[in-house]
Amino acid sequence: MTPKVKTKARKKPRSLSSIRKTILALSLLGTFLLGLRHIMPGEESRGGSFDSFCPFGGVESLYHYLTTGQTLEGISPLTFSILIGVLGVSLLGGRAFCGWMCPLGAAQEFLAGFARRLSGGGGRKIRGKPSKARFPTRFPPKIDKWLRYGKYVVLAIVLVASVRAVALPLYDLCPARAVFSFKLNTPLLWSVLITFIVTSMLVDRFWCKYLCPLGALLAIFNKIAPLRIAVDNNICVACRRCETDCPMDIADTWENTDSLECIQCMECVETCALPETMTIRLGWKPPRK
Repeated sequence: MTPKVKTKARKKPRSLSSIRKTILALSLLGTFLLGLRHIMPGEESRGGSFDSFCPFGGVESLYHYLTTGQTLEGISPLTFSILIGVLGVSLLGGRAFCGWMCPLGAAQEFLAGFARRLSGGGGRKIRGKPSKARFPTRFPPKIDKWLRYGKYVVLAIVLVASVRAVALPLYDLCPARAVFSFKLNTPLLWSVLITFIVTSMLVDRFWCKYLCPLGALLAIFNKIAPLRIAVDNNICVACRRCETDCPMDIADTWENTDSLECIQCMECVETCALPETMTIRLGWKPPRK
């Protein structure tokens, strides 16, 4: 008799989605630990204030730093290093920071998943199919279109305010401070925290879509970044599976992979049922039509 040979079952490779969510979870955990560290005594001797680790603080402080050589109150030159790192990621992959590394983005996704389970969506969403959950929901397209300009308005207001500012213009309204800093010492910060939690559960990535000034700043990189999602229109049948699973609710996703709203989360690539239709490519040349 021929001896039976034991064969090891090949492990299925981890999906891009699970890798991304692991990175987001680590970013969320790391930011929570950072916030905890900064409620301990001697915060300044531990590498600067909590706000020094926010990349948008570098945007708020840039004009003041260039004209006076000093940063705004509450941050340090470390902020500019973090901002440069975020801009470097964006030069390569567009708004990939928003989809893969931003702790606020991570918090929104996990809150949306919690809302989905609470409102009848079950434990796991089936790819390419609309969820049966009541929440998170979507605004009607016409309202959604106008609301998305909100983040550009916020960015413009902050840039104008930063010209004469001595402290961070968004200091008392920053959701990162409300969620992660553990210093909810004003009613305003409490209201920001509650608003952030409620809106994140009602609408997928509400802050990213409608209010985030850093997202508004990074959006332009989607048009010039060499690492991008490409669609082979010879294969694509416009089945709308990718549109169903897009957390940013980009209409006609397969035609708008360079949209200013895209956070490069690759959920569309994971959802596509036709192999090699949606791929990640490096280069500025558009895909073959």
